[in-house]
Amino acid sequence: MEALNYALSYDDHNAESLCLLGRVYSEVLQDYETAKSYFEEAMQVKLDSVSTPLFYIDCLLNNEDYAEAKKLIDYAKKIKGIDQSRIRYRKAIFFEKQGQFKKALKALEKAKKVAPNKNYIDFLNERIELVKSKIGKPKNKTQKKNSNK
Repeated sequence: MEALNYALSYDDHNAESLCLLGRVYSEVLQDYETAKSYFEEAMQVKLDSVSTPLFYIDCLLNNEDYAEAKKLIDYAKKIKGIDQSRIRYRKAIFFEKQGQFKKALKALEKAKKVAPNKNYIDFLNERIELVKSKIGKPKNKTQKKNSNK
C-alpha cells in the first residue's frame, strides 16, 4: 500500500497504480466501495485499458452491483485487445450469481470458443461442471410417491 501511495504521489493519474490500489481494496480488504472509486478513476484515466475492466467487474459482482457490472461487461466487450474469453467468463459469473444457470452455461461455452489456451479451457470446463451441479433436477412422479410413504 505504501509503495502504491508513493507511486501515486508522483503521478496521481497512473491508471495501473489506481487499478492495483482498487484490487487491494477489493480483493484483500473487501472494501468494495473504496475499490470502486479507484477503478472508476483508473477507467477515466485510461478508457482503453484491457486489464482494469476485468478487475472492476469482479469488484462489482462481489458487491452485488449487477446493473453496473452488466454495463461494464457490455462496454468491455468492445475494447480492442481485451481477452474476450475472460469477459465472457465474467458474464457467466454475472448470470450464475443471479441464479440464471442456463445463461451462465451458454456464456461459459462461448468463452471456451475464444479461450487462449488449454489451461483456460480446462478451467472453464471445471466451472461448467460446477454450474451444472447447481441446476436443480426435478424429481419424477415415482420418486415423489415413494418419498411420501
